[in-house]
Amino acid sequence: MSNSSNDAPLSVSLPEGQPILRMVPMPSNTNYAGDIFGGWIMSQVDMAGSIPAIRRARGRVATVAVNSFVFKQPVFVGDLVSFYADIIKVGRTSITVDVAVYAQRGVREGGEEICIKVTEAVLTYVAIDNNRRPRAVPQE
Repeated sequence: MSNSSNDAPLSVSLPEGQPILRMVPMPSNTNYAGDIFGGWIMSQVDMAGSIPAIRRARGRVATVAVNSFVFKQPVFVGDLVSFYADIIKVGRTSITVDVAVYAQRGVREGGEEICIKVTEAVLTYVAIDNNRRPRAVPQE
């Protein structure tokens, strides 16, 4: 978070490569205070993390753990939110994914655009078969 309540968050650059998911939150995604609801962000993070896990497992996966989840800055209606996901560990049946979330602000206003890291998370997925039982992750 920023150093004081008057400091604006420092603008950063987006990571290299394409995001796994990109969304614009809408007013219906807000909490009572008017910020984007943390549960909405968690849901999108889970979807973003599952994509590389599904590809690596070559099939169905289920979320088995949210190892860590840090909300660094709030997300606002109209932010362009980008989700980057990278596999950090592959076990016999599990795949652990790091997800970083960035918000680009000022896109719709046409003024100065800033980009800030808003969330980071680590999730673990397990590869499952058609009977929803764990199965081995195929070798690469």
